[in-house]
Amino acid sequence: MFKAASSLSGRCALLTGQASVKFHLASGALRQKSAFKHPPTDIPDMPSCNFKPEEYTGMSKERIMEIRRQNCNPMIMKVTYYKKPVLIHQGYMQWLWDVDGRRYLDLFAGVATVSVGSLPPESDGSSRAAVEEIYSEKLASYLPDPLKVVYLTNSGSEANDLAMLMARLHTGNFDIITLRGSYHGGSPQTMGLTSNAAYKYPIANGLGCTTTMCPDVFRGPWGGSHCRDSPVQTTRPCGCAQGHCMANDQYIGQLKETFATSVPSRIAAFFGEPIQGVGGAVQYPKNYLKDAYKLVREKGGVCIADEVQTGFGRTGSHFWGFQGHDVIPDMVTMAKGIGNGFPMGAVVTTPEIAAAFAKGVHFNTFGGNPVACAVGSSVLDVIKKDGTQQISLDVGTYLMTELAKLRDKYEIIGDVRGKGLQIGVEMVKDKASRDTLPPEAMSEIFEDIKDMGILIGKGGVYGQIFRIQPPMCITMEDADFFLAIFDKAIHNYMERR
Repeated sequence: MFKAASSLSGRCALLTGQASVKFHLASGALRQKSAFKHPPTDIPDMPSCNFKPEEYTGMSKERIMEIRRQNCNPMIMKVTYYKKPVLIHQGYMQWLWDVDGRRYLDLFAGVATVSVGSLPPESDGSSRAAVEEIYSEKLASYLPDPLKVVYLTNSGSEANDLAMLMARLHTGNFDIITLRGSYHGGSPQTMGLTSNAAYKYPIANGLGCTTTMCPDVFRGPWGGSHCRDSPVQTTRPCGCAQGHCMANDQYIGQLKETFATSVPSRIAAFFGEPIQGVGGAVQYPKNYLKDAYKLVREKGGVCIADEVQTGFGRTGSHFWGFQGHDVIPDMVTMAKGIGNGFPMGAVVTTPEIAAAFAKGVHFNTFGGNPVACAVGSSVLDVIKKDGTQQISLDVGTYLMTELAKLRDKYEIIGDVRGKGLQIGVEMVKDKASRDTLPPEAMSEIFEDIKDMGILIGKGGVYGQIFRIQPPMCITMEDADFFLAIFDKAIHNYMERR
């Protein structure tokens, strides 16, 4: 059996004598009139950690890069954002070490995959009968009725592929609607659901998939300062009456327009992430999913919540992202954090939809294997034991609140948003235009943050959003360290500009 160790009991603690890195504010004239009212002071020490990584004794960095160039999938080089790639050797909780022994605070977690911290599973070599059944019952207990039938897969793309098939068989309809800017996988079928040119190829894919306008209250045509369920709102003015969001009405109007012009009168499904992940932590008006689900069901479709990045307590206020929208979908897909890095995914649906799917024979050779189920069960245990959902809420809310102060300080930070530890910081040329910060500028800041010891992500249709989705075991001390580094990196860029 595999068991994940308790994340908080293994917390990186203060240790005297631990090597640390300190960075100081560079001197120089302050040229930006608003950005530098309060320039960052000395950067604090990196929080200490009592875990000692093994010394790296493998092949040289030069040889690794040579093999990457000659023998590996070339996409590996494309998605390595840094000019000088970080070659990770070992991880523990929220910390990563490269082959040179340098430590980094991990605030991206393999795109929200390492849910409870980097932990090697422990094995006692045993196996258990009916482990898939036991795990499926355990997983289903975390979902509301009638979501009680579990299909185990190996990835999120597989899960979404399966959900597409089940929706079409159950409804007898074919067309599926998704939101622009979404990411739902890279298989030939799910590529049709994905609405971001960076993940598209010039081949036929996703027949029957149609996109509708994303209700983005910062970058979209409508939105205001009371629209979304987030500790931080946009700075756009809002003239809505109490309890009534005009922006939501407009975006739902766009969905109605899609129904009227782009799909048949009956559809199979609507896919939606409760908060867009790759899209850059995009949040919708508070009632958007509730109103959208009603329209979809009137058109004969089922509603599918893609919880690959938002699930398992990451949003803090709820275990599942859809719960924050006060809806119950007909299917929920999940992966990434479900196995804390182990290749695993799932679809959970209703008995009615499962019955329609049972008309044919379906199996998944490796989905639900005993090792995967044991790992998944351990992850649920750690989430419960260590209170990682509460950590997501407390640390995430603090991070967003403090990041909003930096938004008010710097002209190039346009928006801060998210829930729990799914956070996006949208970068702009200036707040008035909301034009996106160019890729080269994003890369400069990104590289600077890495060089000061922190790894974060990027996202958005135009690559204009910094993404913070760390393992759900980080501390307030880690958050303060990141905030100081981020402040310093933005300050550095503004001085150069």
